[in-house]
Amino acid sequence: MSKQHDLSDPVAIRLPSDVLKQIEEIAEVCDRSRSWVIVRALKSYLATEGREVLDIAKARAEVESGDVLDLDEVIGDLESTAKGAAA
Repeated sequence: MSKQHDLSDPVAIRLPSDVLKQIEEIAEVCDRSRSWVIVRALKSYLATEGREVLDIAKARAEVESGDVLDLDEVIGDLESTAKGAAA
């Protein structure tokens, strides 16, 4: 089995023709494959919007489990720390 196959699984997707056209244009200009362009786009999404989706889901789970801090307590702690630092 090749090393490349160990690193990825094939995935079949349907793309709108305008999106596929842009992918093909970028691939041609960069002298890369369509797969390379798609993987780069997905990694970019996962690092930004995808990460945000996961962070929000984690925060919601923490709230539902009661793993939260009271805002007034946090502000009080910050004020106490600021006063101590100023002294």
